[in-house]
Amino acid sequence: MKNICVITATRAEYGLLYPLLKEIEEMKYLNLQLVVSGTHLKIEYGLTKEEIISDGFAEFDEIESLETQANDNRAISETMANVIFKFASYLTQKRPDIAVILGDRYEMMAFTIALMNERIPIAHLNGGEVTSGILDEMYRHCITKMSTLHFVNCEVHRKRVIQLGELPERVFNVGDICVDNILNTKILSSSELEKDLDIKIQQASLVVVTFHPVTMENNSMEQLENMLSVIKEHNSYTYIFTKANSDSEGQNINRRIEEFVHNNLNCKFIDSLGRVKYLSLLNYAILVMGNSSSGIYEVPFFHIPTINIGNRQKDRLHGETVIDCGSEIDEIEHAFQKSISKEFTDKCKKEENIFGDGHAAQKIVTIICKVLEKGISPEKSFYDVDFSV
Repeated sequence: MKNICVITATRAEYGLLYPLLKEIEEMKYLNLQLVVSGTHLKIEYGLTKEEIISDGFAEFDEIESLETQANDNRAISETMANVIFKFASYLTQKRPDIAVILGDRYEMMAFTIALMNERIPIAHLNGGEVTSGILDEMYRHCITKMSTLHFVNCEVHRKRVIQLGELPERVFNVGDICVDNILNTKILSSSELEKDLDIKIQQASLVVVTFHPVTMENNSMEQLENMLSVIKEHNSYTYIFTKANSDSEGQNINRRIEEFVHNNLNCKFIDSLGRVKYLSLLNYAILVMGNSSSGIYEVPFFHIPTINIGNRQKDRLHGETVIDCGSEIDEIEHAFQKSISKEFTDKCKKEENIFGDGHAAQKIVTIICKVLEKGISPEKSFYDVDFSV
């Protein structure tokens, strides 16, 4: 029996990890050590650990880390320090054979540092991506360099991880587990969703909005105001806002959205939809707007447009259902008009998924089992790519 530690610190991350957690639980060869941290443990972010419990993962360890009193860069550093200190203590008591880290957030960077210091092999998901507009870009590539195995969602990202010096035989293109999640989630009926969210679902007018801080720029609030100005002009639609994450300025964004929703009856603000409700909402929406990675990876599967505002997801690979636009009012307005045009909505209906076949979790677990059976060390060589600059 091998112990595999999986870490989650945000609602979005857990939603992606869910099929992998289920796959691990079904493997007799593996024992799941689930670590829950970050916004999952905070009431102001929806206390989403309750969703994890309701999904059947009742046994997990909690690591309190989030500094919620401050709303600045110092709070991020303090949160990372908390993770390293507390997780290092955890690892002396419950040492896994391998750990799974998904993505590129600052909390995951801190967890990775603690694992590396303990010489514990790390399996990293979703490396090789590019998001030039946020600090996650640097965190992601640093996590790649500290990780032992790499599971990426397309061939472009596989090549980029190898370009970072990782051994090709340790980099696997398995597709994205978000596809697994969508294919294996039972979508709620419109009546069930209406009851749960206390809204009236009108398929012709439902827009989902998620706006996060843009951590490489100092004008997140200005970008938010521009987006809200466009939304206010198109008041015949129903807008469902989800909360911003815990990055610097996240609390300010949430307070402003709360105020906006209070003054606009066609808008609703929800702390946390959870995995099933969120995917169900996408099934009935006509459009998603904001700057979340979900608009690039999950939303296209539902054949609806995404308005991707500003630089937060700059340079991230995506399909043709995503409309990239600047953060000025006229740019967002132009993107909105394009997104509701018959020509573009018809195009979205024909778009094919570019991130795998829905078996990523199974592939990941199979590979991890084989690797653990043979034995693996976090020590690694730098792979030099043969090319001329």
